[in-house]
Amino acid sequence: MLSIFPDALALQGFAPLIIRLVLGGTLAYFGYLKIKGVGKSSGSNSKIYGIAEVAIAFCIIIGLFTQLAALLNVLILIIKLGHKVQEKALLSNGVNYYILLLAMALSLVFTGGGFFAFDLPL
Repeated sequence: MLSIFPDALALQGFAPLIIRLVLGGTLAYFGYLKIKGVGKSSGSNSKIYGIAEVAIAFCIIIGLFTQLAALLNVLILIIKLGHKVQEKALLSNGVNYYILLLAMALSLVFTGGGFFAFDLPL
């Protein structure tokens, strides 16, 4: 593979780690807001939904069942995008954020947890 920094390719396992931390932190924040009752996102705003989001975020952050947790996150984000379509707000400002999170979750489904994940020895 042609690369400007070929030595950096040895550290490619850090990319999923960075994605895991950012995606998991964001999802945990969404879930926390729903648990506290102040979350205003497309779709369900119930406390049970918030607890599920925090549990999925925890698995993503520590790298436990990373691909399954990321796949569940993909489903959540598709549901949120579906609600944006129903609200006729698909081209609003918040949708690009969901699309970026969806791309991050899909990348974890395909690449796995990377370095410092409990999945790595599996």
